[in-house]
Formats: sequence, C-alpha cells, structure tokens
Amino acid sequence: MNMFKKILIANRGEIAIRILRACKELGIKTVVVYSDADKNSLHVQHADEALHIGAASSKESYLNADVLIQAALASKAEAIHPGYGFLSESASFAAAVASAQLTFIGPSADSIRAMGDKAESKIRMKQAGVPTVPGHDGTGLETDAELTAIAKKIGYPVLIKASAGGGGKGMRVVNNEGELSEAVESARREALNSFGDERLLIEKYLADAHHIEFQVFGDRHGHLIHLFERECSVQRRHQKIIEETPSPLLTPKLRAKMGEAAVKAAQAVGYYNAGTIEFIVDPDTLQFYFLEMNTRLQVEHPITELTTGLDLVQWQIRVAVGEHFPYQQEQLTQRGHAIECRVYAEDPANGFLPSTGKLLQYSEPRGPGIRVDPGFTIGHEVTHFYDPLLSKLIVHGENRETAIQRMQYALKEFIVHGVITNIDFMQALLSHPDFHNGDITTRWVETKFNWSPLAEPSFETLITAALTDLAVPSSKPQASGSNEPDPYSPWKNQSGFRIGGNDG
Repeated sequence: MNMFKKILIANRGEIAIRILRACKELGIKTVVVYSDADKNSLHVQHADEALHIGAASSKESYLNADVLIQAALASKAEAIHPGYGFLSESASFAAAVASAQLTFIGPSADSIRAMGDKAESKIRMKQAGVPTVPGHDGTGLETDAELTAIAKKIGYPVLIKASAGGGGKGMRVVNNEGELSEAVESARREALNSFGDERLLIEKYLADAHHIEFQVFGDRHGHLIHLFERECSVQRRHQKIIEETPSPLLTPKLRAKMGEAAVKAAQAVGYYNAGTIEFIVDPDTLQFYFLEMNTRLQVEHPITELTTGLDLVQWQIRVAVGEHFPYQQEQLTQRGHAIECRVYAEDPANGFLPSTGKLLQYSEPRGPGIRVDPGFTIGHEVTHFYDPLLSKLIVHGENRETAIQRMQYALKEFIVHGVITNIDFMQALLSHPDFHNGDITTRWVETKFNWSPLAEPSFETLITAALTDLAVPSSKPQASGSNEPDPYSPWKNQSGFRIGGNDG
C-alpha cells in the first residue's frame, strides 16, 4: 500500500502540531495553512510548507472550504486532515475534498451527514437497537402548544437542543412549563446563528448523570472495533474540562455492554476511521443512553493512546490510504490509568473569560508518564480570534491514584506567565474528595464545586518579590511551582505589565 507523500493539515494550534508529528514519523511531507493572526504560530514553524489563507476571522480562513481545497491542490497534497473543530464534521467539506480527487482523512460524507443531524442519528440508533434518551425526534416542534404537550408528556426537567449542533450551542435545560417558551426561543436563535438550522430536539434531562464516551475505529474494509471508554463528566456549561480512562463508574460487564452498543451504533452508518459514541449513564441504575456521535478525532484522544499503546492519528492516516486495521476486539486491552487536563488561557475568577496576551514565560512539566500536546510556546501571542486552548496536559500511571497524583504534580510544574490560566482551578478540581471518589456528574462543577482564586498578595510580599526579583503569585489563578529567579518577571518588563492587572 503506497503511503501519502504529502498531507495538508486544515487546522491550527495543538491539533495541527499533533498531526504534524504523526506525519513526520510516517515520512510524510506536511503543508499547513495559517491566517493573518497565525503567521508566527507554532504549527507554521514546524511544517514543511505553510500557506496563507486569509484574514484572522475563522470564516475568512479556517472555515473557507474552497480556499483550503485550492491550497491542497496548489501544494500538490494528496490528502487533507481536518483535525477537530472548524470543518472536521462538515459533510459538504468531506464531499468537496473527494470531488477534488483528494482523500479526506476521516469518515465518509454520508456518515458525517447521518450522525451530524441529531434527529436522524437518534432514529437510526433506535433502529439499530441502541438505547436512546426518552424524548421527541424533531417533528411537530413548531408551535408553543405542541412544545408544551411534548414536554409535559416527557416530564420535566427536559433538555432542548439544536438538532444540527453540538458543543453546548442551542442547548437549554427547562425545569418547568413557565421556562419553556423563553428557552425554546433562545435555543432556536442560537442554533440558527451557530449552525444555520433552527430545528430542535426535546428529550428527558438526566440531571445527575455521567458522560461516558467510547472511542470507535474502523478501516475501509468493514472492520470496526472500540478502544474502550473515556469518562468526561467533569464539565462546565456542557464543555469538558478533565477526562480520564478507565471510568471509575464502569464495571467490566457494563464496559463490555456499552462497547458493544458503540460498535453497533457506528456500524449503523457504515463508519470508518476514528469516531466517538457518546453516552450518558444513570449512576444509580447504570442504565446508559446514546447521546450523539462525534465523527472525528476527539480532543481527549491522547488518554486512549496512552492506555492502549496505539497512535490514533497515525492509524487515521494509514486506514485513509487503505490499510487494514490489524487488531481484533479481543486483542485490545487497557494498561494503567490516564488523565487529561485542558490548559486554557482563561480567567476562572471572572466567568472564564478568555485571556489574551503574549506568553512571557511558558515552561512545560517533564517526567515519567507526563505528556504535553502544545499549541503555543514562549513569545507567542494568544488572540481573541480562536479557542484559547494553550495545550493539553496528559499523564499516565499504573492506577488511578497514581495518575491523579502525577497530574497534580505536573500542573504544579506547568508555568505560564503573560496570560491568566485555569491551572489553579484544575488543581482544586483534582484535589476535591468527590473527584477522588469518582463521585462526579455532569452538573457537579456548577452545583457542588466551590472555588475562589488565590488571595491578593500582601504589600510586604510585593516588596519582597521586587527586591529579590522572583516571580510573584498573581491575584488571579496562575501556574505555580518553581522558586528559581524568573527571567521573564513582570518586574523587569517596562511595557506596563503589572501583577493583578489585565495582563496578569
């Protein structure tokens, strides 16, 4: 089987770097694309070729399908890897790539289309015998009377969500009939703005559930397996914060049952390449329900790689070129425990608003069982144009307790200055007894977890730091760790940077 000679990576940040590394190990030349805002970015520095594709706005660059395909053709790339986000789950983009006689490194356009529509995917799952959340499948949801009748039949609380959406967009929890009309109106508006489709689903809302997903993987020859689960219940506003595998909730029997359902779900749409079947699980009854399918690689794929020993990105490329995936389900096992934390440039003390600025210091943790997938490095600028994910921190240990301890150590050693990060917030999450006990549901962060930033440094602390030229703890959550003199101390910076200021 002839491997690709050159691949265009239609993405940016840490996932572009991750794909670059996989390509280099396979001996494949790489082409990356960049916007005005990313001309000095890390992925541009590491690629064999880099092509400018437009203005900083995503719509004028990374979401411009025609420009991406033209870039691939102009560079003589044979395939396009979409990463995740942007156009990775666009059926029309996948179809356009194929029409241009290029290979889309992902599933077929038909599979993306079938699973991208939540209403259609739910119907298909029911037909395939996969358990689904009790609810309504998307027809007859036009008038207030119809909506009220359906919600009453399902029973409150209900969850309203965009039929064509994901990532928490167009999603509202409704606790009673009095909240329904306003929730529907705002959900429709957000769904239309985000996805160009205002259709909604209504289903029963399981208030205290675990969010557990199964990695599935298949080749173009009909062979499809699962690579076990990932526990994704630590969330804020439907966005994942910390992921781990194996799940502390699942028994071997339930794991096998859910894995079988995941494979069945993917087979129902003729799936190949990497994908994820997401379930919600009632922790009291251990009943599980299909939630949705992500027809792409997931942000949290590294924890699966560390526990299975497989390089998912390399295998994405290998099956895209036509290779057989060689492993049978019974040959696959998990070793140890892995956890991933997403390190964001955001301010947890101020509503998790993105934090922008230049990285004055960026020092990653190192040691056995520690992996960092970076998107930035020192001197790079974090802008407001894109998702503020700085990097992913992943650890692996022989058991869950060891993995938690290793992650706490690694977070302590992760030093970032110039922007505010969520590092202290994640430290607090990992230290909580509920997390250690695995007693976490999707609403735990918002309803039970209480956290406040570090106290304002005293005047004496500031004076001492200025005299000794040491880094000073910010009044906002920052990475902590080294006591060594900081060459990028804000006290040396004459640009107006101040501890506790907007750049702190």
